[in-house]
Amino acid sequence: MAYAVASSSNNGQHNWIAPTATDVRSPCPGLNTLANHGYLPRNGRKISVPMIMAAALDGFNVGFDSIIQAAKLGLLSGNAFTTMDLDALQLHNLVEHDASISRGDFASGDNLHFNETLFSTLANANPGVDYYNATSAGQVQQARLAASLATNPNVTNTGKEFLIRCRESAVYLSIMGDPLTGVAPKKFVQIFFREERMPIAEGWTRSNVTITPETTSPIEVIVGEASNWTATQQCEDLVIGPNITL
Repeated sequence: MAYAVASSSNNGQHNWIAPTATDVRSPCPGLNTLANHGYLPRNGRKISVPMIMAAALDGFNVGFDSIIQAAKLGLLSGNAFTTMDLDALQLHNLVEHDASISRGDFASGDNLHFNETLFSTLANANPGVDYYNATSAGQVQQARLAASLATNPNVTNTGKEFLIRCRESAVYLSIMGDPLTGVAPKKFVQIFFREERMPIAEGWTRSNVTITPETTSPIEVIVGEASNWTATQQCEDLVIGPNITL
């Protein structure tokens, strides 16, 4: 996409710019959006935990305690001591997971890039209104997991994945909508996933409420209940680095 959308600060420093062929991106639309707007290095490389913390706060008003664990785990995706490259986060079962709402399962051969066919489950959710909420997010999770279980004999579906999926749903609803209610306009959410862009031109603004575990936990509970989740396995290999499992 050959255009940029300006943010409201820093004299265009945080314009949206599409990644080039040499830039790398992750399975996470949030991190990719932060890179596309220059809150993280636009090339997606050599990113540290403090850089992620600062970018999430500055770009989305997501507090440190909401993502510190995931950011620290991300360091295990590569061999550098203190930094990571975004594309390394596709390492299966570290923070990446099966039954994503926008990416294919690892067994499908591409768990990195946005998949419009899979995303259609979310895009078409909550019919008749112009917003998504925690209940619709849980129903989407249920549908996506059912599809993975039906097509992927190697799907990983433990309590860890359930927790990650619920947390991710609560975070995208909070970033793109109201972090106190979990209600988010459909057009904002769809731009966020499809274009990995802050929909500033469409009216989105960064929340004035800092997104923390205290704000997302009630949303996560509703998402989890609406997903009607059941584990299909009790444990999985522990991923501690590239090609290293316990």
